[in-house]
Amino acid sequence: MRRSRCTPAIAAALLALATGAAAQSYPVKPVRVIAPFAPGGAADVVARAVSERLAAALGQQFVVDNRSGAGGSIGLEMLSRAVPDGYTIGSASEAMTVLAYTQKVTWNPLTSFTPISLMSTQPLVLVVNAAVPAATFKDFVAYAKAKPGQLSFGSSGHGHSQHLTGEMIRKAAGIDMVHVPYKGGGAAVIDLLGGQIPAAVLGSSPVIPHHRAGKVRILVVTSAKRSAALPDIPTLAESGVAGIDVSQTLGMFGPPKLPKELVARLNAEIGKALASPAVRERLEGAGFEATPSTPQQLEALVRVNYERWGRLIKELKLQF
Repeated sequence: MRRSRCTPAIAAALLALATGAAAQSYPVKPVRVIAPFAPGGAADVVARAVSERLAAALGQQFVVDNRSGAGGSIGLEMLSRAVPDGYTIGSASEAMTVLAYTQKVTWNPLTSFTPISLMSTQPLVLVVNAAVPAATFKDFVAYAKAKPGQLSFGSSGHGHSQHLTGEMIRKAAGIDMVHVPYKGGGAAVIDLLGGQIPAAVLGSSPVIPHHRAGKVRILVVTSAKRSAALPDIPTLAESGVAGIDVSQTLGMFGPPKLPKELVARLNAEIGKALASPAVRERLEGAGFEATPSTPQQLEALVRVNYERWGRLIKELKLQF
């Protein structure tokens, strides 16, 4: 009898068929969604809103597992080591591209994760305490130039994207301010409200309620276009500072080598979730804009952010 032989081509075809079938039946058990930040924060709102919608659509639990610490690198390391079977995925912000420069990490933002879809964006904002005599960004620049080295700006931490964006603004506007790092944006907001710092560069969502209450004043957004949550606030470009376009982004990623069929399935379902009026309303209420993307677009965004922060850190000779 002649033995049947399985050639590499046949084996590859069989594997593709098996993977495709698995993707169609996926998921058959709960999915873990690693979130590298604390529960209750702004980014947590996005991860939970999308996960809840995925669970409803796919008939399995998508359980958000908050693994905060070390600026997010602990959760990201867990994701990078996960089995690529679709049952462990994770949300990550643009901070992953900064951490690669500011910490000794075991993962690479370009190669250690599989991009699935962008989920949301929100601009950073330059915000001042209500007592600061500046109604516009131009007013603030004039005020800062009259007090060189005497003003400070807070951020969520040394080496975070908020800190680096503040340095970009400081340099572009030609003003001399001292950076004050905090352990999280919440702590910076508290001191901003109390007048311990006159200004801060933060994500928009935690300061919008205080801006609307008149306790702080948002002067500019750092994105290229105005924010839907802050339509009356001008961009930096509209205020005379061109070349800065920074937004906080949150995307969904898998571990390395996640099969393309599973990536496509998850990408499609995340897109449907973000198109849901209930999800969009929930995100907009928290200051975010629902922003689905292709995996390729998210991969390109990660690369752009990684290269930009690397250039800036080198240019400003920042030490970590």
